[in-house]
Amino acid sequence: MHALEKILCRASGKDKVVTGEIVTVKVDLAEINDIYLQTLISFEEMGGVEVFDKDRITFVFDHYAPAPTVSAARNHKLMREFAARHGISHVFDVDKGVCHQVLPEAGLVYPGMVLIATDSHTTTHGAFGAFGTGVGATDLAYTMISGETWMRVPEIIEIRIDGKPRDGVLPKDVILHVVGKMKANGAVYKAIDFTGSYVHSLDVAGRMVLCNMAVEMGAKTAYIQPDECVIDYVRSRGAEDFTVFETDPGYEYSEVHTFDVTGMGPQVAVPASVDNVRPLSSLKERIHVDQCFVGSCTGGRATDIREVAAVLKGKHLAHGTRMIVIPASVNVMKECLADGSIQTLIEAGAVLSPPGCGPCLGVHEGLLASGETCVTTSNRNFPSRMGAHDAKLYLASPRVVAEAAVSGYIGGEND
Repeated sequence: MHALEKILCRASGKDKVVTGEIVTVKVDLAEINDIYLQTLISFEEMGGVEVFDKDRITFVFDHYAPAPTVSAARNHKLMREFAARHGISHVFDVDKGVCHQVLPEAGLVYPGMVLIATDSHTTTHGAFGAFGTGVGATDLAYTMISGETWMRVPEIIEIRIDGKPRDGVLPKDVILHVVGKMKANGAVYKAIDFTGSYVHSLDVAGRMVLCNMAVEMGAKTAYIQPDECVIDYVRSRGAEDFTVFETDPGYEYSEVHTFDVTGMGPQVAVPASVDNVRPLSSLKERIHVDQCFVGSCTGGRATDIREVAAVLKGKHLAHGTRMIVIPASVNVMKECLADGSIQTLIEAGAVLSPPGCGPCLGVHEGLLASGETCVTTSNRNFPSRMGAHDAKLYLASPRVVAEAAVSGYIGGEND
């Protein structure tokens, strides 16, 4: 069996699982973000009286943090009251950051676990050897009562990435390239196992970027075999009681896709789909950039902010171009304040907002007006994703976003 299948065996109490089988699994961690007050409503409609385990349910206020509307503030209030009433141990309020960043930082994510959340980018946690997947509000409500959920055992495909790209080419470039080749429907309800020399050369943050965007290919979950790098990270956050499962020798994937990124240059997803990817150098026209966004669960970590600061040091944003920087967590903000990265960005003219999702989902802290163009480190560029329906979004690495902020355009000489 594959390591992911062994995780499902452990969680379901079975000796073996096979592709396509429906299994009921015990959930190690269930997370609800502040979009999904419906989860609590459904909990009560289902007759929920007590949560199955107050230590294995967590609330994260990140999408509407701080609350931009009276409605959002009301949702926060009701969720805080529910958490207090049920003694929920882990509540990450508006001062903490994005769920996919704060949960690993808090030591709540570790190899071999099953993690579900009301967020599609829960695939991120495959970077830690976990089975992480997004679910809907009613599914999560049922888990809050029972501690269980059902899953169909997914096909598992291997995406092998080898080679070394050009200097300055980041994991975001690599995963954009992969998504562009695999397309948005390339892994629907399948699990992606990222392997290869490039993958295991990455730090934890880089691996999180790959797994995060697996869902943009339709994946049910993502996985990278934990090694010393990951094990040291989770232990440093206080996680100790976990099992690192290994894939059996000779395991046969349902599909194998190989990528050699040797010498690859920067990539960009152009409007208006994530898989509409091409080399940055292919954009011959100079396209004016109104806004640059650095943040989200894909591009708001300390490594991302440092990349941007390295480009902007001693420079200033181009006239007519603004930049919004949102650290993925308060710990990231503290780290980047301590090393001077935040100060560098502010001196260059960037605007710093509190940790959270910010404009990534199009609700506050930097929405786009009609006809505007944004280059962003986030993960989706659909119409209306960050504001006006006809605003144009280009997905890129932190370095490419920073270079666009300095030049004021993307494409042309900016390749």
